[in-house]
Amino acid sequence: MTVRIYVPRDAAALALGAEKVAKAIAQEIAARGFDAEIVRNGSRGMFWLEPLVEVEVAGKRIGYGSVKANDVPDLFDAGMIDGGEHRLCLGEVEDLPFLKEQTRLTFARCGVTDPLSLGDYEAHGGLAGLRRAVSMTPVDIVKEITDSGLRGRGGAGFPTGIKWKTVLDAAGERKYIVCNADEGDSGTFADRMIMEGDPFVLIEGMAISGLATGATKGFVYTRSEYPHAIAVMTEAVGIARQAGILGPSVLGSGRAFDIEVRTGAGAYVCGEETALLNSLEGKRGIVRAKPPLPAHKGLFNCPTVINNVISLASVPVIMEKGAAFYRDFGMGRSRGTIPLQIAGNVRYGGLFETAFGLSLGDIVDRIGGGTATGRPVKAVQVGGPLGAYFPRALFDTPFDYESFAAKDGLIGHAGIVVFDDTADMLKQARFAMEFCAVESCGKCTPCRIGSTRGVETADKIAHGIEPEKNRALLADLCNTMKFGSLCALGGFTPYPVMSAMNHFPEDFSPAPLVEAAE
Repeated sequence: MTVRIYVPRDAAALALGAEKVAKAIAQEIAARGFDAEIVRNGSRGMFWLEPLVEVEVAGKRIGYGSVKANDVPDLFDAGMIDGGEHRLCLGEVEDLPFLKEQTRLTFARCGVTDPLSLGDYEAHGGLAGLRRAVSMTPVDIVKEITDSGLRGRGGAGFPTGIKWKTVLDAAGERKYIVCNADEGDSGTFADRMIMEGDPFVLIEGMAISGLATGATKGFVYTRSEYPHAIAVMTEAVGIARQAGILGPSVLGSGRAFDIEVRTGAGAYVCGEETALLNSLEGKRGIVRAKPPLPAHKGLFNCPTVINNVISLASVPVIMEKGAAFYRDFGMGRSRGTIPLQIAGNVRYGGLFETAFGLSLGDIVDRIGGGTATGRPVKAVQVGGPLGAYFPRALFDTPFDYESFAAKDGLIGHAGIVVFDDTADMLKQARFAMEFCAVESCGKCTPCRIGSTRGVETADKIAHGIEPEKNRALLADLCNTMKFGSLCALGGFTPYPVMSAMNHFPEDFSPAPLVEAAE
């Protein structure tokens, strides 16, 4: 029987040498005359073990990691093809604590299947949700998603079902589904992992969304920095179209839906839905004033659903298992699971999908293993470059939308970046303002000018120039940006700045400059 050896083609694994490992394994298979095939899967999300090579033995996946190309001959000598013992052997992958503790619903297939095998996808539960959806009315599909409690996983946390119902009820000759795959937050990689490791789940989710709202065309808008994701998604769309999952009659339902993959130029502001729409239309990516909302007048002035990758990729499991199953996970108004992306100065960086409700301290200290340097954790930034910095005093905060909002924070795309006690929080606050100044579309004054003045003011504080006065000025700038900006770029930049000032005041009181003697 042919032995399957899994070597990830995920961008993180490729960056760590997975391509060389795959070639080395192919050479050993040929040289030794083994009956084996290499499957290029996605990543499991345990990045400290990448490249993670898995061998299927008696229905179990035995892992080896992290593997370098020069380890391969020794691994074959040790009997890796039969799951043999070796210093890099991890045992059965599913039993690794980092994976075993997770609740993988959206990422159930990621790292498990061949991303471009539709047969693999169906064998692991794929298309069950879409098959159920084609037998339902649009109203019933929308109700199922509404009842599940699914909220937007892109950052705003808006109820997905309400957005879909608005588009369903809107009048329009044509409607669109736009997948926001412009994943630009630092420390985030969940969207990329889905597109590279399980693209059919996103395609299925978008097709269900189209059936639910009457939309016939969908766009996946991603960034040019994701060449591997773009290649996999483009190929997967072609496979789905050929199989009748997309096209004039979705799974023979008589209802049409098709998808096109579009690549943006990498502007951070195009993660904002209206700037994204402008970019999709071939215009400059600047924010539109609201109203009208995109659900009423979106892409090409038509009713448009705009959802994040993870929101749409969560739809198939809801349709397969039912709203009550999904709603049973989580806490409060935060239902279902959330893919935590643990990064920065952390021992075990990677993707951890779990129900809402774990404390921030549990995530950082137990699951993440503390800092990679072994030094104390000083701050954790949740929600990307616009997220607040939380000190250890707030590590008891449950990971859900309302709990973070109550502490002047935000979950965002669930990126978690860890900093040890060497971090200078004044420099981090300055970076937030600088980032906003560079990425601002320039349409509104509070964002465009406020961020530039913010950088200048932070520099004055750093140089000990009227620190008290400039700290007050920086706080005033943040207040203006928060309430006066057109979109979240300017409106959320105050979160990292003010949290740094409030929680780490000692970093904002540098010694005054001493003039050099003449």
